[in-house]
Amino acid sequence: MANTAPTALITGASRGIGRGIAVELARERWAIAINYAKDQEAALECRRLCEEAASCPSKASFEIMQADVSRADDRARLLDSVLGRFGWIDLLVNNAGVAPAARTDLLEASEESFDRVMATNLKGPYFLTQRVAQFWVSRAREFQSAPRKPKIVNISSVSAYAASANRGEYCVSKAGMSMMTKLFASRLAEFGILVYEIRPGVVATEMTQPVKEKYDRMIAEGLTPIKRWGTPEDVGLAVSAIAEGRLPFSTGEVINVDGGFHLRRL
Repeated sequence: MANTAPTALITGASRGIGRGIAVELARERWAIAINYAKDQEAALECRRLCEEAASCPSKASFEIMQADVSRADDRARLLDSVLGRFGWIDLLVNNAGVAPAARTDLLEASEESFDRVMATNLKGPYFLTQRVAQFWVSRAREFQSAPRKPKIVNISSVSAYAASANRGEYCVSKAGMSMMTKLFASRLAEFGILVYEIRPGVVATEMTQPVKEKYDRMIAEGLTPIKRWGTPEDVGLAVSAIAEGRLPFSTGEVINVDGGFHLRRL
């Protein structure tokens, strides 16, 4: 555990929810590997915001690292880069995700779109988690008596259970991530590695911008008990609580960050 500040690897951290998580952890003096797939400028802006959030002199550092988590060779390179720079990972946040290129009726959706969404949203995090977990298990003696144990946070969505027939592949990918959380939580508990799922609701990001008018109306009409859009910062605060060890007797837990969308109301 070479790095003095705790280290987080956040996939898809250059924009949106990932950026919100990175900035919040930077505020808590975490070192962060800011993963991005394509937009280097956005990743550099995320790093700038992290440095600003850390403000006073800090031992934390923020490194941008390009990798497409849907690709096996990129996943291997990403982990090697993080360990080469920081020497350790305390927290893996599986955030990278894509929406379908076009919202298409379930009866007409293409296999190409299904494969693209599943590769990034489910296959990528599944096998990146496997790779990181293998590293941790091989070094388990190093953290068994340490106060800070490794943790995994999977960023899913209310789409894990709320059906949208015009983006079925996205819903299936997030439902799969929910089961992935349970699987890894069960398998890794014996090593003291805790796994959590955060389910954001309607969050203001570039992904939701095309349907802003629709959700503005739905929120005003009572879609959620808390009548506002969620923000990336809302999700970042939830991840920070986990990262700082405030749920030590929970694993496989689902944390809803959705304004109460999940509540059944009469």
